[in-house]
Parts: sequence; C-alpha cells; structure tokens
Amino acid sequence: MTSLDLALIGNGSVSALVSPEATIVWGCFPRFDGDPVFCALLNGEPAADGIGLFAIELLDQVSCTQQYVTNTPVLVTRLADRSGGAIEVTDFAPRFRQFGRMFCPLSIVRQIRRVTGTPRIRIRLRPARDYGRVPAERTSGSNHIRYRGTEDTLRLTTNASISALLEENAFFLDDSVTLLLGPDETLQGSVTEVGRRFREETTAYWKNWVRSLAIPFEWQDVVIRAAITLKLNAFDDTGAIVAAMTTSIPEAANSGRTWDYRYCWLRDAYFVVEALNRLGATRTMERYVNYIVNVIADAPDGRLQPLYGLTGRSMLEERVVDSLPGYRGMGPVRVGNQAYQQIQHDVYGSAILAAMHLFFDQRLESGGNEALFRRLEALGHHAAALFDQPDAGIWELRGSTHVHTFSSMMCWAGCDRLARIAAHLGLEQAAADWRRTASRMHEVICARCWNAALGSFVATMDGSSLDASLLRMHDLGFLAADDPRFAGTVAAVERHLRRGDFIFRYVEADDFGTPENAFVACTFWYINALAALGRHDEARALFANILACCNRHGLLAEHIDPESREQWGNFVQTYSMVGLISSATRLSIPWEQAF
Repeated sequence: MTSLDLALIGNGSVSALVSPEATIVWGCFPRFDGDPVFCALLNGEPAADGIGLFAIELLDQVSCTQQYVTNTPVLVTRLADRSGGAIEVTDFAPRFRQFGRMFCPLSIVRQIRRVTGTPRIRIRLRPARDYGRVPAERTSGSNHIRYRGTEDTLRLTTNASISALLEENAFFLDDSVTLLLGPDETLQGSVTEVGRRFREETTAYWKNWVRSLAIPFEWQDVVIRAAITLKLNAFDDTGAIVAAMTTSIPEAANSGRTWDYRYCWLRDAYFVVEALNRLGATRTMERYVNYIVNVIADAPDGRLQPLYGLTGRSMLEERVVDSLPGYRGMGPVRVGNQAYQQIQHDVYGSAILAAMHLFFDQRLESGGNEALFRRLEALGHHAAALFDQPDAGIWELRGSTHVHTFSSMMCWAGCDRLARIAAHLGLEQAAADWRRTASRMHEVICARCWNAALGSFVATMDGSSLDASLLRMHDLGFLAADDPRFAGTVAAVERHLRRGDFIFRYVEADDFGTPENAFVACTFWYINALAALGRHDEARALFANILACCNRHGLLAEHIDPESREQWGNFVQTYSMVGLISSATRLSIPWEQAF
C-alpha cells in the first residue's frame, strides 16, 4: 500500500521522493512547482504497467533497508534477493561549491553497486508528461536517452545498456552502474567518474554545512535531519521556500482536502527562517528576505497575498487535473492554489518579522537601512488598518470570514517590530508613533478577543470558539509566560482541542466537514506552551510521542491520525519540521549541563 514512508533528496533546484524499495515516486522538473515527471505517488501503486516512476528492481528481492549518509541528504538503499545477492542504490542531487559559486544543477544521480552474489536487476525509467497524462517522448543515442516533457527535455546519461533500459530487460549487475538524469546536455567526462566526483563533493558540502549548525545537545540527529530538509525546501534561484514538495496528499482519508503546497506562503516561510536562524543557518534566511523584499516592492499599494510562486509570480490559478487519480485513489488532484486570492491579514506581520533580521543580525552581508524601513512601514500601515477586519485566517477558510485573533496578533507584532526597528535606526519619532499604534492594537485585541466565560482568548474577536494558533501568543511576545491569561488559554485549548496526545487546529465543521486528523505543527506549539509554563515533563513526554510518529527518516507530513498515528497531508511539510526544531531547542538540556 502507498504510504508516506518516503525519503527526500534534492539540492535547492530539484527534488524527489524515494520509496523504501528505491523507486522515485515523485519529482517535478524543472522546478519544485513544475510538471511532475515522476508522479506515481498520485497515480496509484507504482506498478510495472504505470508511468511517472523511476524504479530500480532487484529480481527475487526479499528485503530492503534504507538510510541517509550521516548528516547529508544522500540516500542509500540496500536490496537483497533470495539467493544471497545484494545491491546498493545511492541517490542524491549534486550540490557543492565550484568555480566560486554554488553548483546545484537540475540533476539526479543514481548509483547502483553490486554488494554480494550475482544480483539481477531491471531499471524502469518512465517519465510522464502533463501531470501523468502521457509518457514522455523518447529518443536515444549511444549512451543516453532523451525524454521530452511538458516543460523541459531531460537526458539520461549512463554506462548501462541503453537497449536494456529502453526495453526494460533484466540484466546481471557485475560491478556498478551510474544513471545521471538532468538537462539535455552532453556530459563532460565518463558518467562513472562524474557520478563519483559529484557524490564525494556533495557529501562533503552537506557535512560541512551541518558542522556549522548550532544544534541542541539532545535529539541532535532529528534536528539535523529537519534542518537539512528545510534547506532542501528553499528554492536556490530566488530564495522562496515551499510549504511542501507535493500536491494533493489528502489531510485525511477521502476528505477532499487536497491542496497544492508547492508555493511560498509568507507565513510558513517566516517560521522556516526563524527555525534555521535558531540553528545559525543564516544563508537561507538572507536569501528569503531578499525574496520577500522583492515581493513587497512589486505589491500593488503594498498589499500582500498569502502566497506566491517560486519566482514571485502572483497568479496561481487552481485547477483539478483528471489525469491522476490521487494518493491511494483519493482525489481530486489540484494544481495551483486559490488561496492566493484570499485576504489573510497576518501576512503583513509575517513579512515584517522576516525582514526584521536584516536590521539586527550582524552576521548578514547586507543590513537593513532607512529606505527598507520605509517600505516596511507601508506594510505596517496596512496591518494597523486591517487588524480588526475580517479575513480567511491562518487556516484559510474558504466559506467564511471572521476577525481572527491570530491575524490580529500578527498585525500587532508587525507594528511592534517596526517600533523596535525605528528605535534601532535612531528614528525616535517613528519609534514613538509605532509604539502608540501597537499599544492601541494590543488593547483592542485584549478587550475583544478575551472570553471571560471561558477564561481564555478565543479564535475570533467577540467569539467563543478556540483554535490552536492561540498557543503562539507567548512566542510572538503578545503575552508573557507568567500572564494568567496565557495559562488560561493553554488550559482551554487542552480542554477543547486535545485528542489523545495531539492538538487539533480547530474542531468545528468547516467547508469540508469536521476535521478528522491533527495538524502536526499545533502539537509542537502546545509542547512549546507547556515548556513556557514550566510543565517540562509533560512537554518532553509529548515530544517523545510525536517523534515516534516520524517516518523511518525522521520526516513528517502535515497531519497525523490520532488513532492509527498514520501520517497524512502534503509531504515533507515545512511547518512540521519547523515545529520539531523549535521544540527540541526549547526542551533540550543546555550543553554546559550535559557533562
């Protein structure tokens, strides 16, 4: 049965998801949001008669194991057959510094090595076009095969038999085979030597990158894997950060909640750069801030959308494709996301909070100045004007609007940070003005979003329901940890939104019915809130529980079934991996106390 027990490989230009049996079941070219030439994940089982896959099959296979090379996204799968034969498949996307710049081509390398015995293998490379509608057209040469896709032509260069690949004939693996799938360009040098060099350089790059991280003492392996995963979700060319690599993995079985997450949500991306900044990975943050500054410059009248394309494109029209049945046949499969047209006021705070780093982080190459501050002020004016106006909210409700408390808090946070930036720049009048504005907003939110009967803040102004985003109040600096209203809000969330060991984002029915699964990030927010309240033993127990829900590689999707603990929703979900990093860094014992 298809599952999300998958591994992610990538390099900031392309990515792919690999099954435990070494089949690439998802991969888009020429970008994360491009046509999925590998789409078996949404096309039922990756069976022999399907398209949209890249399988390496060991005949008479009886076992498989899989793991990453330590501190890298280089994946090694070991397959064994019933006769004692075994092979090792190494998958990666090249990434390393070359000629003074980062080399991250639109390429995937697969190396197959005989380990023992006389293994017999079959390679099935079946790229698809137009979201799985038809196979890519093929032409071949002496040591390569071209595949013409919807947006690009890919070339497979290999030292394997071209006839065996074209006809999918099985053959004995005497030594090793290298498969390099990338742009339609002639490879300079032997594919074996190029593959070997790419692997060595890529492994060295990632080990050096991890070495620079400031990780917590406890849970180092899962934090490192989460950091690498977030790095892979950042599009190197522009700095945009995608919410997930996939589209249309349903939030729950047969729920119809299938969305395309291969775009940059300003809210999600802000959380990503915050998490990586905690670990000292400033380059991703700096690239994203450049992306958001360009988005702000292009925004008409300074009004921001909730999400943008990887290049900053604003039009992301949503459509249903009928060529793919969906994950386990649970459609519809959607391309694009209509949420780009929604009104979500928290985006102004998200943009300001992300850009704030330019003014205070001295590690960055280019700092913020008054000119940038004035551009951010335009966002602040929108935040101040809209904080008490209805929007679709953080959960992107499609059938209703309300004055959402989280949106109001994020608007407040944006204005509060503008006051701090202005003071840092010595702009005393501007600092005073923004402090007054933020104070007024804070008073209104406290008056209208507090529900005395519940002893808690609530999800909407003058409302009575709760949602899990209220758990962010302390992290945003809206309430102190020792404020009794924060403890009251956490207690109310526990009563209303906790199901077993997980927190639901909300429990009221929406456009698609009553939510069935828990939103992973919300449980991490709850863990952080418990830590802030000094309930460390409870927080650590819940953290251990959610770590046990990760797949074999420590990766998380968007949702978890609280009963079966199966993962659902788009994968790998940056929100979830951010939550893992955030909770681990808060809960770990300090290094100085570890010895």
